[in-house]
Amino acid sequence: MPSKSSARLAALTVAAACSAATTLVLVSPAHAAAVRIHDVQGTTRTSPYAGQKVTDVAGIVTGVRTYGSSKGFWIQDPNPDDDPATSEGVFVFTNSTPKVAVGDSVTVSGTVSEFVPGGTASGNQSVTEITKPTVTVLSSGNAVPAATVIDARSVPAAYAPAGDPAANNSVNGLPLRPSTYALDHYESLEGMNVQVADTRVVTATDPYTELWVTVKPRENASRRGGTVYGSYDAQNTGRLQIQSLGATADFPVANVGDVLEGTTAGPLDYNQFGGYTLVANQLGTLRSAGLERESTEKQKNGELAVATYNVENLDPSDATFEAHASAIVNNLKSPDIVSLEEIQDNNGATDDGTVAADVTVNKLIDAIVAAGGPRYDWRSIDPANDTDGGEPGGNIRQVFLFNPERVSFTDRAGGDATTAVGVQRLRGKAALTVSPGRIDPADTAWKSSRKPLVGEFVFRGRTVIVIANHFNSKGGDQGLTAQYQPPVRSSETQRHQQATLVNAFVKDVLDTQKNADVIALGDINDFEFSGTAQILEGDGELWSAIKSLPKSERYTYDYQGNQQVLDQILVSPSIRRGCDFEYDSVHINSEFHDQISDHDPQVLRFHP
Repeated sequence: MPSKSSARLAALTVAAACSAATTLVLVSPAHAAAVRIHDVQGTTRTSPYAGQKVTDVAGIVTGVRTYGSSKGFWIQDPNPDDDPATSEGVFVFTNSTPKVAVGDSVTVSGTVSEFVPGGTASGNQSVTEITKPTVTVLSSGNAVPAATVIDARSVPAAYAPAGDPAANNSVNGLPLRPSTYALDHYESLEGMNVQVADTRVVTATDPYTELWVTVKPRENASRRGGTVYGSYDAQNTGRLQIQSLGATADFPVANVGDVLEGTTAGPLDYNQFGGYTLVANQLGTLRSAGLERESTEKQKNGELAVATYNVENLDPSDATFEAHASAIVNNLKSPDIVSLEEIQDNNGATDDGTVAADVTVNKLIDAIVAAGGPRYDWRSIDPANDTDGGEPGGNIRQVFLFNPERVSFTDRAGGDATTAVGVQRLRGKAALTVSPGRIDPADTAWKSSRKPLVGEFVFRGRTVIVIANHFNSKGGDQGLTAQYQPPVRSSETQRHQQATLVNAFVKDVLDTQKNADVIALGDINDFEFSGTAQILEGDGELWSAIKSLPKSERYTYDYQGNQQVLDQILVSPSIRRGCDFEYDSVHINSEFHDQISDHDPQVLRFHP
């Protein structure tokens, strides 16, 4: 997944980001008079009146949005029809601060539009709106229509219908079946006043003043209170995003496992950053679950501890060095080898040709020493300027830290940004031709993406080859609430190519030395059950060690209410067959509102 910061770097609020969206207007010369809100919404995801002008659509104002570029208000018909597929609420887009209040009885005349948050290229569903409105307030202080309860009983277990093959797998034209599919159920409530009660937080409050809850507390629950994502075919249907129409300062600052006690109520919206969203004008009271950051066990003398940690665009200007150092020393217990992802060059996002990262790395090493840890040595290869993706100008790369008191690095000259590492036989064992080196850096699979860093280490006389990876991100994939079902995961094509090259390299190592200890680790940007992981694992050349954990503990990242695996440590058969390894996903970031990275680090301990 893209990091939370990079995905919405310029957004102040989710609503404000709607300026990048697209409105679909289906032009029609027809003119409809005196239609009701449920007529406007219709029985599919798009309005039968899209592109038409409607007159005197009546309703009670249930919510007013005065911020961002999506200013407007919601109205709801207090006299619903008897069709559960037709929503009784709709958003009125005013483009300026609305001059109505909750409880006003109004009539609205304007043009019905289908607004696609994020633009049509995003694949998102559209929001039915009335635009360019003329609003007449008939009376004020009216009772708001009772909120429809969203709970475990009302939300179906099936997630979404398969899209229409004749419409490129879009579900837009399919009749809504709200008692059969969760997405249809939410769509049938679009724009309506809804409520949840006593809901558990499954994604912590983020910088954009939003969090995620679940209305199905037993659905794939993790032992720490989240909801685990375990399959493309078994979506978690109880997840719902929560925002607020109130002041930012009043929004609850929550961690995973906390509970919003009592009622949280407001209009049900849809946005590009998670789909269906309860925009609350009434928030429940936060009850803390007291979640604490985890610490792993210290490796024993005969154990080699190898870790991976995405430090999220770390550069010398950041204020997180002490916190990252403390995490490495106190939570990870100073692993012998640490693969760091997203180390930026010495001046961060300044794009002036700088590629060296020694200032960044040494600042972290000094902070680790100050925190009571070892003085790590390090190895890396500077990328060619602006070729490896990530934040423009940042030149992110992987870096090996290693504790020279416990492990040594085998240096072999010749590795650089463009030279491919190979495998040779030395004294009957597999060895690298250059160390550190990069795997096939000229291959198109690595275009605008990080090249794997390979290093040869020695622990107690035993060689261990480590491959540090940071695969192509999920940016560009369609969201789980897209109009196309199942969503298209276009980014995985490049990850599959990357996984193929890494697997081929590991196969070369094992063909040279069958019992070689090989570890491929890092931010794989894909799940342990994904095609990417399957290609990496190949015919047994590697195995993702996170699968040694119970399914309820398999996660390294928390995104849109789903705890999921993006960071992995894969091991060769000699390590797996030893059956004496320990794997730990150390939850110090992903579940917390005050995270220093959006990834949790992973640690493997084994006897080489």
